[in-house]
Amino acid sequence: MNKLIISGRLTRDAEVRFIPSGTPVMSFSVANNTGFGDNQKTHYFECSLFGKRAEGGLKDYMVKGQQVVVEGEISLNQYEKKDGTGGASLRVFVNNVELMGGSQQGGGQQAGAQPNQPAVSDDDDLPF
Repeated sequence: MNKLIISGRLTRDAEVRFIPSGTPVMSFSVANNTGFGDNQKTHYFECSLFGKRAEGGLKDYMVKGQQVVVEGEISLNQYEKKDGTGGASLRVFVNNVELMGGSQQGGGQQAGAQPNQPAVSDDDDLPF
């Protein structure tokens, strides 16, 4: 099982694009702080949300500085930098996003939820 839950702030506004199959993908980055004082570290996670939730009204709330909780699967992407050294990044394939308070806009909404409407999870359409 590969499941990650992180909380942090968006480092940039979310962007929506379409892959060749026509599927929408929302891309955003989350900064997560761990530790305290001199031992504090910041980890950055590149996130991708696929499907109809990516092109809904959620993008309007996914602005730099917005606090979010992200749930998804993590993948390590290793690559070679232009200077020949190795690099790595963490990518999260997002299953759920929850907007938290503490930004100029929004708060408390889940992925795909519109303001003043209840949040809907993927489990809502299950027959049991």
